[in-house]
Amino acid sequence: MSWTEIAYEVADGVATVTLDRPAKLNAFTSTMADEIVAAFDATDADPHVRVVVVTGRGRGFCAGADLSRGASTFDASDGDRVADQTHGTVGGVPRDRGGVVSLRIAASHKPVIGAINGPAVGIGATMTLPMDVRIAAESARFGFVFARRGLVPEAASSWFLPRVVGISRAMEWAATGRVFEAAEALAGGLVSRVVPDADLATTVRTLAAEIVENTSAVSVAVTRQLLWSMLGAPGPWEAHRLDSRAIDVLGRGPDAAEGVTSFLEKRLPRFPGQVPGDYPDVVPRWPPMQ
Repeated sequence: MSWTEIAYEVADGVATVTLDRPAKLNAFTSTMADEIVAAFDATDADPHVRVVVVTGRGRGFCAGADLSRGASTFDASDGDRVADQTHGTVGGVPRDRGGVVSLRIAASHKPVIGAINGPAVGIGATMTLPMDVRIAAESARFGFVFARRGLVPEAASSWFLPRVVGISRAMEWAATGRVFEAAEALAGGLVSRVVPDADLATTVRTLAAEIVENTSAVSVAVTRQLLWSMLGAPGPWEAHRLDSRAIDVLGRGPDAAEGVTSFLEKRLPRFPGQVPGDYPDVVPRWPPMQ
């Protein structure tokens, strides 16, 4: 596929998806949305991809929706918006493009690291919520600015944000719509680390390499599905049921044998399992598609 608003590269088991409209601070468009979805389709299908990194080109991660169409940008009665139903409808209206992106990221079988290299506002913030790890540069800024634009948080963030940072912090950020610094994002649990701008790429690469070099692709994929799907479970028994099933299936497989053998032999493991080819049907698809 030819990319116009993102860049896509695979090296050393890591796929890097770069939002690539630097002159516009990587403002989000329908084209960018479609290309992000296509990129995640590609990472899931490629057995050589173990980790996905999402970042932005230039001095911003994503400044939010492209507002170049002015006051009618979010008007669903606009002819362009009505005609744009590539991804179908939900509840009788065209699907929110931010939600299409965030739910596709959520469904990834590969772990996803957000490398937040600058301002992440609006959809630039909400698209990061289904990513598994978010690491921010010191220059990063975040804003759930929807109430200041007469809108509500999109991209299914009313589900994701309270689960990531708690309801009180989520409501404070969403109700004020203010833009805040990386230090506040770290204190609130929105990001796991804040590093100097010059160290962001190396920090993310080191984390990705640790996953690639030391873990089973199948184990990580199933673990990701388990952890996210259990956020909505009514109690621990559902987790017990699913992880018992997963341990039973994976425990009889070649990756578990290699994991134990490599440990006893004091060497790095050479796990044979690949995703998607060896992904076992032991955990229900998450998020469930309605």
